[in-house]
Order: sequence, then C-alpha cells, then structure tokens
Amino acid sequence: MRKLLNTVYVTNENAYLALDGENLVCRLDNNEKFRIPFDNIENIVCFSYLGCSPALMGKCVEKSVPINFLSPHGKFLAKVCGETKGNVFLRVSQIDVFRKNALLLTKNTMAAKFCNSAQNIKRTLHDVPRLRGDSQLQVALAVLGEGVEKLYSAGSIEQIVGIEGNCAQAYFSVFDKLITGKNSDIHFSYRNKRPPLDEVNALLSFVYTLYTAEFAAALETVGLDSYIGFCHALRSGRHSLACDLVEEARCLADRFVLTLINLKIIGKKDFDTQISGAVWLNDTGRKKVLTKWQERKRTDYLHPHIKQKIPFGLIPYVQSNLLAKYIRGETEEYPCFLLK
Repeated sequence: MRKLLNTVYVTNENAYLALDGENLVCRLDNNEKFRIPFDNIENIVCFSYLGCSPALMGKCVEKSVPINFLSPHGKFLAKVCGETKGNVFLRVSQIDVFRKNALLLTKNTMAAKFCNSAQNIKRTLHDVPRLRGDSQLQVALAVLGEGVEKLYSAGSIEQIVGIEGNCAQAYFSVFDKLITGKNSDIHFSYRNKRPPLDEVNALLSFVYTLYTAEFAAALETVGLDSYIGFCHALRSGRHSLACDLVEEARCLADRFVLTLINLKIIGKKDFDTQISGAVWLNDTGRKKVLTKWQERKRTDYLHPHIKQKIPFGLIPYVQSNLLAKYIRGETEEYPCFLLK
C-alpha cells in the first residue's frame, strides 16, 4: 500500500520555492521560512504567483513529486509532473475500454454520486431528529432515488447529464438544511461556481479543486492517463478522468465542508468579498481548510469495497487501482465508491 506522506501547501502569494541539496526551501522576501527533505513529500500545492525555481521543478520530476499551481482563490492553473510512467498498453486499453463502455461507466458513476448524495442527507436526518419530518428533504431523497432509476434507461451521455442536473438541483436545494450548527453565521442559497457568490460555494469549489488534483495524481501513479475520461468531454489541459472519478467522491468533500461549518471551524471572518460580489477564502481561511483537510486525510476509513481500513487520503489511489484492474480485464466491472 502506498505510504501517505505530506502534501505541502504553500498559501502565501509572495512565497518562492527553491531547491537546496535534497531539500525543498520556501523563501519569503529573501528570507527562508522553512525547508523540508524531499523524502517526506508526496505532493506540492502552491497558491503562489511567484512560482518556483527550474532546479526545484527538475528535482520534483526526478522524485515523481507533482507540483500543482493554483491561484490564491483556488483556481487550478497548471501542473508540473515527471515523465509518464506505467505500461503504454494500459493507456491504449484505457482508450479502447472507454470508447466501448463510456455509457455504462457514466451510468454507474452518476448512480454512485446520487446514492452518496442521498447518504449525506440521511446522515443529517440520523444526527438531527427534528429534521426527519422535513418534506423538502424527503422530496430531495425521492428525486435522487428516481434519478438512479432513470439513469439506466438513458440512451446517451447527454441524457445522463440532464438527469444529473436535475438531481444536483434537488440536492443543493436542501443543502442549507444540512448546515445544522447552532447560530451559524454561514448560509447557502444555491450552487454557483464562477465566481462563487457566498461562503459555502467558495468552500465547495476550493475543496473540489483540491480533491480533483489528488485524483489526477493518483491516476498518473497507477499508469492511467488522467486527461482521457469517459464522461467529461475531452478538453486541452483538463484532467477529464479525474473529474469523472471525483464525481462519486464529492460526497466526502461535501461532508467535510459541512463539518467545517457546523463545528464553526470556519466562519464569515475567513472570507473576503470582492467588489464584483465574488466571495473567496482569505489567507487565514485557506490555512484552516488545508490544515483540517490534511488531518482528515490521515484518519482511518473503512473502504466499502476492499473492506480494509485505509487512510482517508488513499481513497483516490484505491479507486484508481480498481479502475486500472477493470481496464486490464482483471475484473468484470469497475466498483464505484459508495458510502455505507
């Protein structure tokens, strides 16, 4: 099993990363802020416009440590990684299998997404008895259940996208009811992305970006091409397969966001509102989210398919391995991630 090492998050916009021997060095205003041995790093996520030295990028390529560059607001900009590893025949098989089975894979993935979204609602109903008779929550559960049934009669991915849109609308229409912390100063109205117009949307987009980058790194590790997906349209520079796999695991990101809000780890003071109306995590907010995300990745999680306890942070690697086994013909189907 892959060892879960440190993901280094550089949140200061003015930080510059460099190489010194076998160490990653972070400098701010020409002063060294910290240094970390490369043997302790598995991934670098940089929210900085200054970037890093060519020598450091070369070292990361040599050590197979990906560097993800994001804007200070969490928008993915670019990724630096090494030579593509893995069996070239696996990638050829990936294209063949996706061309042949894209519709079935998309149906299974979206069915898992709908079921997992329903599980998030049911968990809140379990934890908060006063909501069990809420008619809006029951309607949302019904829409998600009907969505699963409609998926398997769909004849095209376009039809599935329409079903997914209706289910997502139903799910997010009751998302504010899942914010159950007493006297919370954060509320949710509807899902919007570019740019996010409230604190919850800012959190969701930020965590989705982090998780998609982790799935992309996991796919590359097992030898699959993260740019060639079966559901999301191919687009230059987009990790379409990572976007596909993260769909079934969005429930984990959603629950993480709800925990941050309900436990009042994150509040309005952790966000900045721009003149345009866009709402972004500020530097303090980003550090809180990243710290808690890293802590969450180290907690044990019983994987529903392999029936083993693994670190939460290894879920993308397990799912990527399961997909690779399916593509190689070692299993009859790809087991999507399902909450239990």
